[in-house]
Amino acid sequence: MFLNITLLEWVGYLGSVVVAVSLTMSSIKKLRWYNLLGAAIFSFYGFAIGALPVGFLNLFISLADVYYIYKMYSYKEAFQAVFVKSDDNYLHYFIDYHKTEIKQFFPEFSNNAFEPGSDSNFILFLLRDAKVAGVFMGINEKSVLTVHLDFVTAEYRDLKPGDFIYKSNTDLMSAHGITKLVCKTENKTHQKYLAKMGFESKTTSTGLYEKSL
Repeated sequence: MFLNITLLEWVGYLGSVVVAVSLTMSSIKKLRWYNLLGAAIFSFYGFAIGALPVGFLNLFISLADVYYIYKMYSYKEAFQAVFVKSDDNYLHYFIDYHKTEIKQFFPEFSNNAFEPGSDSNFILFLLRDAKVAGVFMGINEKSVLTVHLDFVTAEYRDLKPGDFIYKSNTDLMSAHGITKLVCKTENKTHQKYLAKMGFESKTTSTGLYEKSL
């Protein structure tokens, strides 16, 4: 007993907290995993105190989470990269709509860096099951692509878009003569993401990451 609360009661509080935390997740997969853990704990708590409705309800929620998690991991999604021009109206709308989040990861990003009609522009929408999941913008100079923006909306941040761009679909870049990718960021979360995508930190410049194709 701690603070006049039994260990079993603490288990119930823990389950409630985990379920509450799950509802704050923007990623559907994270929501399901956290909800599964919280419901399983709460189900145990319900059966342990003899509250069968609580136990069975949360057992059902746990099984439902398991079912949907299985469906998410077994579902084969369709990815597609679609090139767009720097003056594309929807591109400007998308960037403006997500500008607050974009500034968190790319505080120095400016669409003005992309001259309309320039052959060095490398801009594409990343489609996931025919829905726009994110935007990728870079400038290709002398076979080196400098990544200015690699943004994916919150519900699609599960590394699959990055794997598609940086690993499984590198022929798309190679076809444009790109042999190296360069990205500079001071954001710790983005730095970890780049490392997972195969980028290496260059000690000669703070926040500079490179990846050879």
